[in-house]
This record gives sequence, structure tokens and C-alpha cells, in this order.
Amino acid sequence: MMGIKQKRARYKEEFRREILDAARELFISEGYEKFSLRRLAEKIDYSPTTIYLYFKGKDDLLFAICEEVAEQFLANLNRIGTMHTDPLEALQQALLYLVEFGFNNPNQYKVFFFTNPTVYGPQEDFMEMESMARDSYFAFRKIVQNGIETGSLREMDPEVLTQALAVATHGLIAMTLYCKSFPWADRYLLAHTLVDGLLRGFRK
Repeated sequence: MMGIKQKRARYKEEFRREILDAARELFISEGYEKFSLRRLAEKIDYSPTTIYLYFKGKDDLLFAICEEVAEQFLANLNRIGTMHTDPLEALQQALLYLVEFGFNNPNQYKVFFFTNPTVYGPQEDFMEMESMARDSYFAFRKIVQNGIETGSLREMDPEVLTQALAVATHGLIAMTLYCKSFPWADRYLLAHTLVDGLLRGFRK
């Protein structure tokens, strides 16, 4: 039987989840500039004071939402890196995972990448500040670096290649999410074609 402390802890977690889900919807519909805790409080029918017990403000809310997304990235990239012993296969699966995540979770993707470009602070601090976002980047870079070190990929700066691959997949997701009027080919076919071309281009 669940004790009082467990019930309270579960209630707090459920309420925190409600706040984050509602905040994500508002960030999508209102944008970062128009987002306010007052609007969020109205949406979930609680006072702003209650929300402040859980989050310091909209930047703290956005950071928490982004960290949840990054945590998913990190877990799955680590899983892919462990499951696939072939470096190229691991990189292929990592790239396809990133694209498919954007396709399947457009709202989470939009909030993470497009709501506020400085949610993690100044550019020069990103690599120094502990975060799930930084660690997920490191996990992806590790997969890329393994491909270079094993001779599967061309010898080059792993930082540059990691970012080039990330930008390429990000561009595909952004175009298909935001350019709805263009008659795109099947997006999964586009993803596989892009990833195949990238791997062929950087293969040793």
C-alpha cells in the first residue's frame, strides 16, 4: 500500500508533468516572446504562485523541456553505440534515429531547436556546463570519432564532421516541418537517401 510520502511524491511528479506538457504547447502556439506564466496558469487552472514552486520562470521551464528531449537523445544514442559494433552501421543508425525523432515528435523537436537559441546560455559555455544536451552531443561525437579512429571514415577533425552531419539531418527535418507547401518525396526515403549519401561521401 502506498504511503503518504509516496502519494505526495507521485502527485508532485504528476503536477510537474502537467506543467511541462502545457508549457510545451504554449511555447509552440505562442512563441517564446509571448509566453507567460500567467497564460500557463490559466491553461492549467492554477495560480502562477503554484507554478513558481516548481519552476523559477519561463527560461527554467524551457530548459527542463529541452533537457527531457536531450535525455531521450542521449539514451538512444548510447544504446545505438553499444548495440552496433560496426562503426558505419552505428553512425547510420544514429543519423536515422535523429531524423526519425524529428519526424515523429515535431512539437518536442520544434521547442528544443527553434524556441530560444540561447536556452543553454552563451555559445562559449555550452561545452563547459553540465547538461543532457551537451552529453547527447558528446554521445553522437563519440560515434563519429569511433568511425574515424577505426578507419571507416576519412581522417578529419571529429568536431567538424560531427557538426556537419548534425546540420545535414537537422536541415532535412526543418524543411519538411516548416515548408509544408512543397511537394516533398516520402520523407523516410529522403532520410535514407541523405544518410546513405553522407556516409558514402565521408567513407574512407
